[in-house]
Amino acid sequence: MKKILTVLAISFSALMTSSLTTAGPHHDQDRGYDHPRNFNSDKKQNFRDGDDNDERMQEKRRMREERGVQRLQQHKWQTGYVMPQHYRGNGYKVEYQDHDLPRPDRKQQWYKINNDYILVNSENNNIIRIRGM
Repeated sequence: MKKILTVLAISFSALMTSSLTTAGPHHDQDRGYDHPRNFNSDKKQNFRDGDDNDERMQEKRRMREERGVQRLQQHKWQTGYVMPQHYRGNGYKVEYQDHDLPRPDRKQQWYKINNDYILVNSENNNIIRIRGM
């Protein structure tokens, strides 16, 4: 009986140690996981390379914004069109008295965009009238 209990105790302890080792943390290098203790000098070089990449990304973003501004400046305004939301801010609004414009009706507003004065219906943002400089 003593031999059976000893064999059972040894096999049980062997089973427990094997299950503990499989439940430990996995350091899988193939999936990109890197523990902070494994940080090496190669990673520092990659951070410096990232600065060049950031500069390229910022240059691309700047060029894209410039193209967008040029496209908006070339926009042809027509009555009946809806004014783009980009222009609906207070920065484009003008007072009719200051620019010798006809008085707008209720719920109408004058905007100055690309050397044009545009009268817009404030409810539905339709362009009512266009006056060039």
